[in-house]
Amino acid sequence: MRNYEMVFIVRPDVNDDDVQKLITQMEGVVASAGGKVDKVEKMGRRRLAYRVSKQREGFYVLFYIQGTGDTVKEFERRLKVTDAVIKHMTVNTDEILQRAAKFRLLRAKQEAKRRRSKPAPPAGQAPAAPAEIAQA
Repeated sequence: MRNYEMVFIVRPDVNDDDVQKLITQMEGVVASAGGKVDKVEKMGRRRLAYRVSKQREGFYVLFYIQGTGDTVKEFERRLKVTDAVIKHMTVNTDEILQRAAKFRLLRAKQEAKRRRSKPAPPAGQAPAAPAEIAQA
């Protein structure tokens, strides 16, 4: 199973009870498709960057789920046929986490190489003091 973040925007004229019903319905879709909902964030009503379906605002909902490609397809299919949803997006966070881990590993290797490349003071000599201390 992979990790996904799925965000969708609900029309602003939909009341809070209907938004909650939609969230509950989508949780059921994920469960019936063999997935697992880790967390749901209701991000609230926000102004859109541009008009979407003649709307300037929308109610954002973010799902963190674990599932397969079929789970995602079913979730997106249901969002497409729901009139209250004006926009949606799905992101596979596994790939993002893998890239971040590779980046951290690369940075650690570069840091270790940088540390090794600094010349060590000759044996028997103390390291040189900073100029500020030497002048005092």
